[in-house]
Parts: sequence; C-alpha cells; structure tokens
Amino acid sequence: MTKPAVQPVLHLLKLSVGTTSIADLAAWQARRRQEAALSGRDAAPFHVTRMVPSRRTEIVGRGSIYWVIKGTLCCRQPVTAIEPVTGADGVPRCRLVLGEPLVPVAPRPCRPFQGWRYLAAADAPADLDPAAAGDIAEMPEALRRELVGLGLL
Repeated sequence: MTKPAVQPVLHLLKLSVGTTSIADLAAWQARRRQEAALSGRDAAPFHVTRMVPSRRTEIVGRGSIYWVIKGTLCCRQPVTAIEPVTGADGVPRCRLVLGEPLVPVAPRPCRPFQGWRYLAAADAPADLDPAAAGDIAEMPEALRRELVGLGLL
C-alpha cells in the first residue's frame, strides 16, 4: 500500500504598504480587529488581495504570509484560510485569513513588487527565536533593517 503524496508547504510573500515596523503592522491589524468586533463581523486578522492563489491547498493551515516592510522581509503570519470575496465595487477578490501572532524572522532585503509572490518553504527565512538568536533578536527592528540594507546582517 502506498502513502498518498504529501504536498509541500508553500508561503506567500507580500509588501506591507504604509507600515513602518512590525509593531506598526500589529497595531494596524489590532485596529481592524476592534472595528470588526464592534460591528459584529469576524475579528480574525485578514488581508484582501485581487488574485486568488491557485496553490491554496499548499498554503492554508500550513503556510504563512511573509511581510516585507520598508524593503526588508521582517515577519510572518500563519494563513488559516483563503476565501473568495466580492468587493463593494463588484470585483472578485481574495481574503487571506491570518492567524496570530506576527513572528519576527531573520531579516533580509527584498525588492518592491506588485501583488504577492509564492515563497517556497526552503527559501523562507528562519524565525527569530530570542533564546537562540541572541543579539539579532534583541536588536531594535529599525537597526536590523538598517544592517540588512547595508549588507551587514
């Protein structure tokens, strides 16, 4: 008897436009969750994008969205669901339902791009574990980003 093939884990890479730090992204998501809760909607963090990932079975429940903030891949957030939605303008879109928390990752530079990109698990940066990473995890995020930009980290 053969085992069914296990699909590889796949992630998404997305620019966090308008945010300046992981804390800023977390605060923005918290405000949106609070607004949703006050209006009786699902308060799970989410992001709406135009295109639906065709490889969603490789992402949902196993993959993450990796956020690029100010030119640096900084953190990730689990993707718990991908749902088709229609905007108020009638245009079909995609709702990426996200888990918590925002997990800082080993920073690396990332050039701007539009939309989102797939990110193979093998290419994803490691989580920054404060116990294991030592000095890097304890550095202020802005300093990590500056060092990455200079090619020193």
